Amino acid sequence: MADYKLYAFGESGNCYKVALMLALTGTPWQRLPVDFFNGETRTDDFRAVNEMGEAPVLLHDGKVLSQSGVILDYLAEQTGRFGADNADERREILRWMLFDNHKFTSYYATLRFIVGLQKSGESPVTEFLRGRAKSAFAIVDKHLAGRDFLVADRLTIADLSLAGYVFFEEETGLALSAYPNILAWRARIAAMPGWKPPYEMVPHAPPARV
Repeated sequence: MADYKLYAFGESGNCYKVALMLALTGTPWQRLPVDFFNGETRTDDFRAVNEMGEAPVLLHDGKVLSQSGVILDYLAEQTGRFGADNADERREILRWMLFDNHKFTSYYATLRFIVGLQKSGESPVTEFLRGRAKSAFAIVDKHLAGRDFLVADRLTIADLSLAGYVFFEEETGLALSAYPNILAWRARIAAMPGWKPPYEMVPHAPPARV
């Protein structure tokens, strides 16, 4: 039986970040499916696991860890892979992961959920989210000019954090072709041994019951 158990559903890029970290480090893990679209994360049973009512949640060695950035940091510590080599790198990794959670993933993931998954159509909200996502993507694209990865010269959990949603194909109205450095960075991550696309790593969640 795997030592690591992960509450996850396929449509979540935050779940994918953690699953990808486990895969790239060759760490055996067991998926605990989450029926997100039928409200499982809002149930009392799930909130007894994670009071925030969110996936992913990692179970390991008696610990219950939530929030993808925290889990990535924990796995870097446990596996000795993709973490910082010194204090300066750790702060730089943290800087990009905080930017990801506040700007890069947050706007893009919400846009994808509304347009690509809910298919709710365009509105002033999606226009606002797309504008913010474009600004965040432009910052990352500029940073990646002339470099292979976000921090130092190797893959780190900062890259895995920001890359969580760029491998999904649902419609957003934001063309990744406008960000060639992000596309090249995405290809370098996809070339890592053990990489798989999101829905091969974590299957789709069951659709909402009507």
